[in-house]
Amino acid sequence: MSHELVTALEKRLAPGRVVTDPEVVAGYAHDQAALAPYGKPLAVVRPRDTEQVRATVAFCAEHGVPIVPRGAGTGLSGGANALDGCVILSLEGMDAITTIDQSERLAVVQAGVVNDDLRRACAEHGLWYPPDPASAPWSTIGGNVATNAGGLCCVKYGVTRDYVLGLEAVVGRGEVVRLGRRTAKGVVGYDLCGLMVGSEGTLGVVTEVTLRLRGSRPSERTIVGYFDSLTDAGRAVSAVTEAGVVPSALELVDRYCLLAVDEWKRMGLAAEGEVLLLGRTDAPGEAGEAEADTMLRCFERAGATWSTRSTDDAEAEALFAARRLAYPALERLGPVVTEDVCVPRGLVPEMLARIERAAREHDVHIANIAHAGDGNLHPLIITPDDPATRVRVERAFDQIIDDALALGGTVTGEHGVGLLKRRGLHSELGPTVVAMHQAVKNALDPAGIFNPGKVFGVPTD
Repeated sequence: MSHELVTALEKRLAPGRVVTDPEVVAGYAHDQAALAPYGKPLAVVRPRDTEQVRATVAFCAEHGVPIVPRGAGTGLSGGANALDGCVILSLEGMDAITTIDQSERLAVVQAGVVNDDLRRACAEHGLWYPPDPASAPWSTIGGNVATNAGGLCCVKYGVTRDYVLGLEAVVGRGEVVRLGRRTAKGVVGYDLCGLMVGSEGTLGVVTEVTLRLRGSRPSERTIVGYFDSLTDAGRAVSAVTEAGVVPSALELVDRYCLLAVDEWKRMGLAAEGEVLLLGRTDAPGEAGEAEADTMLRCFERAGATWSTRSTDDAEAEALFAARRLAYPALERLGPVVTEDVCVPRGLVPEMLARIERAAREHDVHIANIAHAGDGNLHPLIITPDDPATRVRVERAFDQIIDDALALGGTVTGEHGVGLLKRRGLHSELGPTVVAMHQAVKNALDPAGIFNPGKVFGVPTD
């Protein structure tokens, strides 16, 4: 029956769009979430336009075949992982930047456009697209929309949802719809466009996105501080918040990450201390000078062992490049399970202390990076390939989620729920609110084909 379905699907699409080669298909079966299970897809469809997406959705709805939309596969929660017998719908080939409008400050792009490619194209027009996840050199706009991705500068400039004006999507049984607007304002109907952002492919397939842009990125001042402990660095973060400074970035990198980057890139980052805190301000003129001075004082008063304002732009860029390299550097040491909890900013020190406690109690190796300025922490749990350690990793993972919720936080700030955070979602939202979400999904996905089991499914293991 599987062969017959594939043959029928091939007849609906242009030649070469349906891929069944086992080695190729295996490369699309999962994202980068180390603990998330995945199944064996029926086929991979690589459409070139919205009509091919529509035809695929219509076919799958007709035959009851699950669809798992996929961008670049950089996700960290299992949201793009295959289900047995599903069709993986890869949007990577839909990578056109259709419009960059300087006067309206917007861009229209297909879902497969890579984040950094868009940012470079906007810069050529004196414009800036702010959302900048650490995976920006590889992740796609469609994937960023699916998870409502954030990034290093979202502490000041917001996340993907704040920049999505409108989108085109294939929904239901193959209907193509346009949601949102191109105007600066608009309140017609429910915010279905906003609903699609962060829906992780459970409500339809986003094929095109209209994005709000800003003027060219302001110049920045960089403040660097080293600390002897995570809690000292956390106190510096809280002090910056209490001082009323809204940094354009405030990033934390611990010694484990610094050592991993050093081993890979020979940058000598770990020589100065246990924890590196990187702050930036892009306020203009005297305001920027004052903010930089304030951040430096906050670092010093929180116990920085060494801190300074960087006067070398190349050096500052290298430090932030090292921050982006932390995750792939750790991956070189083995599988990494990435947390993505977010807590109130004033409780960052407490949450960091609880992460350290989880590492001790479960005897696991946890490294830490964080968008510390908005309380979004990314504990990285090294996961050797043995069953006993895996059990301890899973327990530490769950404890960190529970601790974040106990502090009034959330189980995911930007990576999405996918498969790994389903238990946390149910704990955070409660049965009544989960039922509301499920009712929305049932209404917009009547055939039940869009990424079934993800996000709201109750884990069985």
